[in-house]
Amino acid sequence: EDVKPFTPEKTKEIVMSLQQPAVFCNMVSDWPALHWNVKYLSAVLDGKTIQFRLGLKTVDLVPQFETRCSYVEATLEEFLAWSCGQPSCLSGPFSRYEYSKYWAYADYKYIARIFEDKPEIFQDIRWSDFGFPGRSGKESTLWIGSEGANTPCHLDSYGCNLVLQVQGRKRWHLFPPGDTSFLYPTRIPYEESSVFSKVNVANPDLKRFPEFRNTTAHVVTLSPGQVLLVPRHWWHYVESIDPITVSINSWIELDADHEARVEEAITRMLVCAIKSAENPSDGDGWLNPTEVEATSHEINLQYLNKAVSAYFRCQKASVSEQACSSS
Repeated sequence: EDVKPFTPEKTKEIVMSLQQPAVFCNMVSDWPALHWNVKYLSAVLDGKTIQFRLGLKTVDLVPQFETRCSYVEATLEEFLAWSCGQPSCLSGPFSRYEYSKYWAYADYKYIARIFEDKPEIFQDIRWSDFGFPGRSGKESTLWIGSEGANTPCHLDSYGCNLVLQVQGRKRWHLFPPGDTSFLYPTRIPYEESSVFSKVNVANPDLKRFPEFRNTTAHVVTLSPGQVLLVPRHWWHYVESIDPITVSINSWIELDADHEARVEEAITRMLVCAIKSAENPSDGDGWLNPTEVEATSHEINLQYLNKAVSAYFRCQKASVSEQACSSS
């Protein structure tokens, strides 16, 4: 178990070429980040508050999108007390949310932002073992959840995804890109780089979404010390199945992202234009909380201009590279 099954070079080759999800075992046994349980992180953060998203444990036919959740600012100490049912929670930020009825999720937490005053902690995460030298906690995201915490089924427009499980287990429901039409994709709620499914994968409404029957789910339970590769454009619904879960992920950039950025810039421009035409002030129902605000048409055009320029620069570089290699 002390010997890693693949060299960094071989691992990168697998990550960049594999078209199926895969679980890497025995690749991170020497990573200090494996000690990042909630108790440890609570001590490191020392009373700093982070935002938690709260959703109901009851399973509805409709996905529990982030626009339909509640939000609280709390310390990890308060989160631990709440998830253990301690009396101190009766007056804290979680006091309105009964543990038996709600789950809590601190998601999309950029490690560089949370630990900006403790940069040495970034080195606890060593994506260099996967063939990405220099990539550490600075380019990673932290996810802390209670039992039942989940992410609605979606695909990421950019890159592929490496996910390290640190504490507790998470169940991943993965669907190949070929299943896209069966998952009834939507851009509302709007979030750049995320395409959501209208189907609640945990409790599908087959009367409304009959084509969902044609999907092929790949289900994997990720345990501490394992790393999951989610290839480009694979749909995923993720749920915490233990009382407390901690995961760390990093999105790996791909050449195909240049084209995806152009598509995303066009989508942003269209979504913002349509919604502002209806009611410029009514952004709450359609804008995902991860998106700070609806951007103006001028700014969206700037995004599109930059994306198109970057795409053509990449194409030009690729053509030059091919000409050099052939000569």
